[in-house]
Amino acid sequence: MKDTLHIPSLRLGQPYRSLDTLKFSLGEQTLEVSVANSGLIRRDLQHLSRAVERLHEYPCETLVGYCEKAAELFLHGDLPWGDGDRLQSPADYVAALSQLTGLPHTLGRLNMGKVHAAMSNIRAVLTGLTRGLPLELFDRGFVRRDGLDVNFFPQTNSLGVLLPSNSPGVNSLWLPALVMKVPVVLKPGREDPLTPFRIIQAMIAAGFPREAFSFYSTTHDGGDTLLFGTGRAIAFGNDTTLKKYEPYRHIQVHGSGRSKVLIGDDFIDDWARHLDVVVQSIAANGGRSCINASSLLVSRHRDAIGDALARRLAAIEPLPRTHPDALLCGFANPAMARGIDERIEELLRVPGAQDLTARYRQGPRLVERYGQTFLQPTLIACDDLEHPLANTEFMFPFASLLQVPQSRMIGTIGDSLVVSAFTNDRAWGDQLMMSTNIERLNLG
Repeated sequence: MKDTLHIPSLRLGQPYRSLDTLKFSLGEQTLEVSVANSGLIRRDLQHLSRAVERLHEYPCETLVGYCEKAAELFLHGDLPWGDGDRLQSPADYVAALSQLTGLPHTLGRLNMGKVHAAMSNIRAVLTGLTRGLPLELFDRGFVRRDGLDVNFFPQTNSLGVLLPSNSPGVNSLWLPALVMKVPVVLKPGREDPLTPFRIIQAMIAAGFPREAFSFYSTTHDGGDTLLFGTGRAIAFGNDTTLKKYEPYRHIQVHGSGRSKVLIGDDFIDDWARHLDVVVQSIAANGGRSCINASSLLVSRHRDAIGDALARRLAAIEPLPRTHPDALLCGFANPAMARGIDERIEELLRVPGAQDLTARYRQGPRLVERYGQTFLQPTLIACDDLEHPLANTEFMFPFASLLQVPQSRMIGTIGDSLVVSAFTNDRAWGDQLMMSTNIERLNLG
């Protein structure tokens, strides 16, 4: 009989074991996760004022110190697995995360580093958010600066977050709320309850009041209850799922990033020097992040760039999860991988698109290796800006390649989470900075 580990719901920090559970295999162990219903969540949200009161018992300077301590505990410490006495080492966490999500151990450790960086540099994060105002702002509600009173008041008593399973590093986004004395209400991604639970345990062990953390693995209905029952919220997911949340101003949606790399006229003849950055932009973190480039726009040399880039991407092959050089992620749900592969093949039958990586990769795009289902990196050259593969995104290293005059690039990229533009053209750089469909611009 398999050993069972149980992750409970946290009701304002108090563990709660539900009769409804999700079960996952971790090899010789079974992971059991309590599932909370919407009624239970709705009742708990009525008592969030207790969490706010507990956080306000601590000076912000103290909470910052706790966050810095929690960073080390998260990265190096042995922390509770769930509601029992069992402790989870960092190696235990990475191995279990790999089993649940398909992330190789290398990327699991990389994402641990991202969360650690956000927690250990929380002072710098707050400096950026407040333009350098002192931490007492969150204790007193005002500070004196340059002879003027600067006032602060929170616009919410809670932050609700619907988390994804594809990239553990996104958990760093909700961390600043706690040091600003705003409790969090979290719904973990189905395949990754481990990361937010481990962060919570590290923060409680470091000194944060446990009442500041609510954690519910739940249904879609429970997720809606969480989003609409908190004063501010963040939701991750696919575009179809998130569309219903777009009209609500208190919910910030994070769907497909459709991030881009643009190479301007002044850099394009020297494109080979920048190929490493383009490969990294497409393939880093297994291509699973919304900041991964899903399109490359060039003004000239499309065929030469496409051939060189296809060779580099096709050389990234599936490896066992424990291999030190593993870069590709297996799919926890093989049906999802098959559906993506079938969709790409269907759209390739639309005239004007060619899979450049097909000529170089070993085997088909979808392969079964090392007990996992992989999609191998794919680069699609599109002739038509309106082709359905020209501006889309999939959860593996996938990108389209288009040749577009520099003067037309801004008008064709559409909404983009991140745009990285290779240029020193000041006038074009100013146009990119003024573009309303670019959320984050890397320029240079």
